[in-house]
Amino acid sequence: SEPRIGVALGGGSARGLTHIPYIEAMDEIGLRPSVIAGTSIGALIGSGWANGMSGAELREHSFAVLGTMRIIASRLWGAQVRNLGSFFQGGFNGPLDARKVVDAFLPEPFPHDFKDLKVPLFVVATDFQSWHQTVFDSGPLRDAIAGSIAIPSLFRPVPFANHLLVDGGVVNPLPLDQAAADTDILVGIDVNGDPSEQLGKTNHSMIDVWFGSAQIMMHSLTAHMMAAYPPDIYVRPHLGLFGALEFWRVREIIAHVERDKDNFKRSLERRVENFLRHREGTHRAEDR
Repeated sequence: SEPRIGVALGGGSARGLTHIPYIEAMDEIGLRPSVIAGTSIGALIGSGWANGMSGAELREHSFAVLGTMRIIASRLWGAQVRNLGSFFQGGFNGPLDARKVVDAFLPEPFPHDFKDLKVPLFVVATDFQSWHQTVFDSGPLRDAIAGSIAIPSLFRPVPFANHLLVDGGVVNPLPLDQAAADTDILVGIDVNGDPSEQLGKTNHSMIDVWFGSAQIMMHSLTAHMMAAYPPDIYVRPHLGLFGALEFWRVREIIAHVERDKDNFKRSLERRVENFLRHREGTHRAEDR
């Protein structure tokens, strides 16, 4: 009797950790998505959600693997990051292996194939050679996620399934098109942020300029996607206080959007109630 809910989880690097409170909000009102679509960190977090993890479990896991610089360093060490301070300042030595990073931060045990997930998941990446969006919903799961998170310059492109993959945010930072298929209510969670906190700043680092330019591009792409696939519920938290790579601030990032959970829940509950009321009215009219 419940509506089919499609959820699009956008890309935004560390800011994408704010997906977790919205997932918790859906748990708290007893709603589960019928379809999840994710780009970049949205694909990574979305895979855990699709595997049956609750928002609370995703929060606990993120604290466990990202809670301090020391914890992150121990996990990234195997991915060839030798100087973590330099990495976060943009002076790291060479791009990372996205597959190793996915293995380092996913919970174990974790499925290796899409078919073993509990909720259908669409993972969006970019084919660097054809310049087109590539969407995965079957086959090896970790390779697809690795391709989706492979931010250019930070990660080496991922060769997989006859593609050379880079970050899905290059073509589709908020994959509403994938979450919309055969659903009644479309939810878009946009974690790209906004320029509000940066308007008066002038001393930008090179990595600030790089990620800021990517944000501008993603903002434009998202606007076009929303025009084509208007979401019923859309949230875009203000995240300018947090740097794109400041994953160690996971507790602050998640706490920052706690205040918006109730607004999100009320909006979603109203939408579900309106859907059920409309469907009931339609059924009564058909019976007459």
